Amino acid sequence: MDARTTERSPSAERPRLPTTAPEQLPPGNREANGEPRKQEKTKPSPSLLARFREHRLLASVAAFVLLVAVIGGAIYWISIRDYESTDDAFIAARSFSVAPKVGGYVIEVPVTDNQHVNAGDLLARIDDRDYIIAVSQAKAQVAIAQANIDNVQAQIDSQRQQIDQANAQLEQAEAQLKFAEQEEARAKDLVDKGAGTVQREQQTRSNLQSQQANTSRAKAALSAAQLGVKTLEAQLESARAALQQAQAQLDQANLNLQYTRITAEQSGRVVKLSAAAGTLATAGQALMMFVPDEIWIVANYKETQLRYMRPGQQVEFTIDAYPDRKVTGRVASIQPGSGTAFSLLPAENATGNYVKVVQRVPVKIVVDQWPADVPVGPGMSVVPWTKVR
Repeated sequence: MDARTTERSPSAERPRLPTTAPEQLPPGNREANGEPRKQEKTKPSPSLLARFREHRLLASVAAFVLLVAVIGGAIYWISIRDYESTDDAFIAARSFSVAPKVGGYVIEVPVTDNQHVNAGDLLARIDDRDYIIAVSQAKAQVAIAQANIDNVQAQIDSQRQQIDQANAQLEQAEAQLKFAEQEEARAKDLVDKGAGTVQREQQTRSNLQSQQANTSRAKAALSAAQLGVKTLEAQLESARAALQQAQAQLDQANLNLQYTRITAEQSGRVVKLSAAAGTLATAGQALMMFVPDEIWIVANYKETQLRYMRPGQQVEFTIDAYPDRKVTGRVASIQPGSGTAFSLLPAENATGNYVKVVQRVPVKIVVDQWPADVPVGPGMSVVPWTKVR
């Protein structure tokens, strides 16, 4: 190579980079190139008023809903503050079992389950042939007792006639005795004066004694006749007592015959029917249950709810089975004591482990008119609202 060759400068050996305009460089590269960072412009946040103007419809709806909620809450509080309510309330009735008073085979049951009956309707009938025979026998006993009374009465009538006859005979004997006494006195007087005979005096004395004996016999016959009447009158009383006994047996037989027809004493519904034709029923055996039409509500209010509650206050309630029905009634009475006080095992509070519990007090509510198109009965739940103010 030529010695005069000159050396290459380092700058001549570096590769040349492309140049970029400062406006095209990112901020970091601008700072690297020595250019000052320009302050970026930030968008200002909208104010609350601007937001409200932007969502005016939504805010109006929210404000209206809030106002309605406040007004509705106030109205609801004003409307319920005068009422006391409880969900511990049920329909009650004096339901009872229907049982025959006499035993026998059941031959007819003209009712069925849940059927409504009126007072006097036939519920069941027991075979009455044995009871018809008993009535006939009782009638025969009454006839016998009446015949005995008639017989004794006839004897008494006859005996009274004998008494009348004995009285007549006694009167006659007493008259003859009086005449004999007078004859005997005249004969004795004549004998004493020497004008009469001793024989005449003895004859009159004998006649006097005979009349005295006749009088005594007449008195005895009268006493016997009177005693006979008293005896017959005692027999008559006994016969009358026998007649009364026979009549009582006849009445009982007639009652037993009537008891073979089991009828409804009041209107209501037949439930839990267990009787059937051919069943041998005994006296007192339950054949069915009966729920009268007279039903009411027993609401067990807390004792703290009874401050303003009084009989006669109006009540509105709904039946859980028919929540769309609203029924009205009134408070009939408030039980003088809590429900636990009248339970089978009342609570004994005089103990060391006593804990105070708010008691429930039964309140009887009578209903103005029950719904006629739906079945209601004991045990169904209701929710009463009692207006206490």
